[in-house]
Amino acid sequence: MARLIDAGPGCPTPTPSRSASRDGPGGLDYNSQVKAETDHLYPLASDFITPMEWPAIAPLVAAINRLKAEKNAVILAHNYMTPDIFRLVGDIRGDSLQLAREAAEVDADIIVQAGVHFMAETSKVLAPEKTVLIPSLEAGCSLASSITGADVALIKQRYPAYPVVTYVNTTADVKAECHITCTSSNAVQVVEAIAKDWNTDTVILVPDQYLARNVASQTDIRIITWPGACEVHELFSADDVQALRDAHPGVMILAHPECPPDVLEVSDFAGSTAALAHYVSDHNPSKVVLLTECSMSDNVAAENPDVEFVRPCNLCPHMKQITLENIYTCLTDMRHEVEIDEAVRQRAKSAIDAMLALPKLSTPLAFRTGLAAKEIEVI
Repeated sequence: MARLIDAGPGCPTPTPSRSASRDGPGGLDYNSQVKAETDHLYPLASDFITPMEWPAIAPLVAAINRLKAEKNAVILAHNYMTPDIFRLVGDIRGDSLQLAREAAEVDADIIVQAGVHFMAETSKVLAPEKTVLIPSLEAGCSLASSITGADVALIKQRYPAYPVVTYVNTTADVKAECHITCTSSNAVQVVEAIAKDWNTDTVILVPDQYLARNVASQTDIRIITWPGACEVHELFSADDVQALRDAHPGVMILAHPECPPDVLEVSDFAGSTAALAHYVSDHNPSKVVLLTECSMSDNVAAENPDVEFVRPCNLCPHMKQITLENIYTCLTDMRHEVEIDEAVRQRAKSAIDAMLALPKLSTPLAFRTGLAAKEIEVI
């Protein structure tokens, strides 16, 4: 069961301890220049960073923002980044679909991926001429590591008549073996589009079994899937939802489609991280809970100060490997550069391009809630 905590600053994260001294990490000083460069930024993160902590953080923020300008670099910040990264140094912010689109179009020489490794690979696939850096090699993904390109090749041998859709949360070698990618924002759209293109009633959707089960409940297309899961979202349960409703009468429950189907069945709304953020801003509920990674609530709450957030705390240990400290080192030392074999890159790009070629959604597709899960085949 998720750990339930009430509204307030997000749960503790495994980021380095920061002292309140005037000397920041790496010998960066909190001086008058840094103060002038960062004073206007502090209100963006004042609900997450105390005034005592700010002198240890502001020098890093200033240094990172200077390095970005000097090196023509941009930071792509996923919604699951902590607010200090998301609000203070992130240039392009959003979910995996938004970041994938921006990576292909951004005018920069260097992309720093404030996210996990498969996201950095996606940026490199779409922008091979750019230098793509990942601040920590420990920023992996339990879902991405659950399947390999070799696994997909065997799946295609077993089911040659069916198209294979891969969730974007996979490595480049997996994308290279698949026919098209999807995100949680457009998974239903992608499944239905490729089924029509192949003139089939069956689509293979890998590797997230819960996303696949939730997609299956939204469409008449038969879904075959793989037994992968996100270690954060699979922790939520229908019992958690009931506990939240009992503790907080009237709360709106918003769930990510990587959660198990029984969670979506009893939630009020379900959709991608972008869809969850849109729901809060469009509907302005008095009290809400987001069943997704911890920092998402912190970042959405900052944009919606009139909404009370109840925060079940399931953090992603991989996302939390990205810190201001290693973003600074990444830009200073130009590490760790992401490289992809060109043949793999081109094939992976074909799968991503097939997704990006579909009509752009005006808003992320929501998942209908209250639906019973369908039985689907798991390879």
